[in-house]
Amino acid sequence: MELISNYNLSARNTFGVDVVARYFAEVSSVEELKQVLNAPEAAGLPVLFLGGGSNILFTQDFEGLVISLNLKGITENSIDEDTVLVTAQAGENWHQFVLYNLEKNYGGLENLSLIPGNVGTSPVQNIGAYGVEIKDHFESCEALNLKTHQIETFNREQCAFGYRDSFFKREGKGKYVILSVTFRLSKRHHDIKTDYGAIKKELTKKGITEPTIQEVSQAVVSIRQSKLPYPKITGNAGSFFKNPVIDKAHFQELNARYPNMPGYETASGVKVPAGWLIETAGWKGKQIGNVATHQKQALVIINATGKATGKEIYDFSEELIRSIEKQFRITLEREVNVL
Repeated sequence: MELISNYNLSARNTFGVDVVARYFAEVSSVEELKQVLNAPEAAGLPVLFLGGGSNILFTQDFEGLVISLNLKGITENSIDEDTVLVTAQAGENWHQFVLYNLEKNYGGLENLSLIPGNVGTSPVQNIGAYGVEIKDHFESCEALNLKTHQIETFNREQCAFGYRDSFFKREGKGKYVILSVTFRLSKRHHDIKTDYGAIKKELTKKGITEPTIQEVSQAVVSIRQSKLPYPKITGNAGSFFKNPVIDKAHFQELNARYPNMPGYETASGVKVPAGWLIETAGWKGKQIGNVATHQKQALVIINATGKATGKEIYDFSEELIRSIEKQFRITLEREVNVL
């Protein structure tokens, strides 16, 4: 374990933004993590934990300590002939973890295939896609209390999951770092979900009527690859905005003006696809300077030239938000964490 000063983070964030951390360290064990946190150089400095760097936008240099968690390992605990608990350390790549479970024929995470990032950050955002969220199969996680340096266990209720939200984004923000996550998965009789998004259409195109979890995963991968840019080629953080939820009256008013406006009823209102709003407002594929929305997926903001600063990307998102507010009276909320 080495503490590096003035470390360039351009390769550590998927936007490829060129910023510098005052100090940087990569740790491979909890012991190394505690050593770094106790380092004299880090005393009094803000600390940032980086996983895959796929959900963060740096708008300036980070005047603190950045720690990359390289904790590795996957273990299993068979509950019965139908259920297994699978635990992954925080530094495991998320998609590789999904593939691990598919190879074992463990069901539950197949709809979350090809989501960028690492396992340790997945509960923070309650990541989700195609009708499935982390909370649906989450059992527990272990996290280090940054004040006491004690390891604590959180169950699903304690994590207080919401839409792209959790305890770790609210009350627990800056107080804990997740070390491992345990999921409750099925060994057989899988609950296959194909009704959300384009999964069923993709399966039909392949002539599949009774899909396996592996075939659902392959369909999800095909859909994502056809719409989303590869971060190592075009800098991006995936979906930049959350899908907003508006009250039913507001939706009905907008639906009268836009008859093809999609909406999905939830307990708190009607969820409207942010990508549809952005595209309808004329922002799909629009470029300003070094920044643009992706031509195939309006929900994705890209570092179009590879030269964009974090501030340019942020300012672009601000202008887009104002445009949507003016046209629809809906305020988009960023899914990406801005620093």
